[in-house]
Amino acid sequence: MIALPEVRGKLMRDEPLGPFTWFRVGGNADVLFIPADADDLAEFLKALDPSTPVTVLGVGSNVIVRDGGVEGVVVRLAGRPFAGITTEGDTITAGAGALDSMVARASAKAGLGGLEFYAGIPGTIGGALTMNAGCYGAETKDILVSARGLTRAGERVDYSLADFGYTYRHSEAPADIIWIEATFRGTPDEPEAVAARIAEITARREQTQPIREKTGGSTFKNPPGHSSWKLVDEAGWRGKLFTAPDGKGGGGAMFSELHANFMINPGEATAADIEGLGDAVRADLLAKTGVQLDWEIKRIGRPG
Repeated sequence: MIALPEVRGKLMRDEPLGPFTWFRVGGNADVLFIPADADDLAEFLKALDPSTPVTVLGVGSNVIVRDGGVEGVVVRLAGRPFAGITTEGDTITAGAGALDSMVARASAKAGLGGLEFYAGIPGTIGGALTMNAGCYGAETKDILVSARGLTRAGERVDYSLADFGYTYRHSEAPADIIWIEATFRGTPDEPEAVAARIAEITARREQTQPIREKTGGSTFKNPPGHSSWKLVDEAGWRGKLFTAPDGKGGGGAMFSELHANFMINPGEATAADIEGLGDAVRADLLAKTGVQLDWEIKRIGRPG
């Protein structure tokens, strides 16, 4: 059993993670930790056995938790201490647990343009920093000034935009940093104009993505010169039910009829169904077209 330091937040052993994910699948965390604040998290990391794995889980919008659960400690940055948003001049500072959409709305209220695209990303600022999240022609790298985080040893680190080495959906920052806060720069604009652009993005997303389903973010990155959804659609996978073999499958998973780069859990899918569907499509597309599809959704944990 994992030896756990004293904390001010919540520590839960063998805690189900499925309810924390958009797909509503997956096993249990050996330990789930919801820190009271950044200082609580830092002290916990310093005292925790260095050999114990630590995984960060945001709002679970872009992750498959495998059926066997997650080894070690899963950290969720939940609540007000990690979701604060403040503005000063042309900058916005947000906690890593703040929803991207709330940061977009705060930018409109402050009369700052450039962050509208965050209204189309169903995640948190921590996840956006980790993967250079973007949509509709804009990315995190376009607006980020700096970020603050904690190493696995609980030491605070500060990163400037250049330190991230951002490329398409990729960061060169160490994977074990837990981001706690970021500062972005917007462009002064009329609040009504910014709000109108956010409303347009929100409406477009509602019309083209299965946001009312048990789903995740975009499944695959777009390969150079291709759109993933077109490749998936042309290969005949849109709306095709897939169930994992070897008795690991549940009710099956499929690519949405609405958007062929979004997987959905139409009923009682397992994580094996969902990840298996993605892998089956990747293998099929590689065989048929020679195009390699790379996962954008993160997969964590042990197979069932």
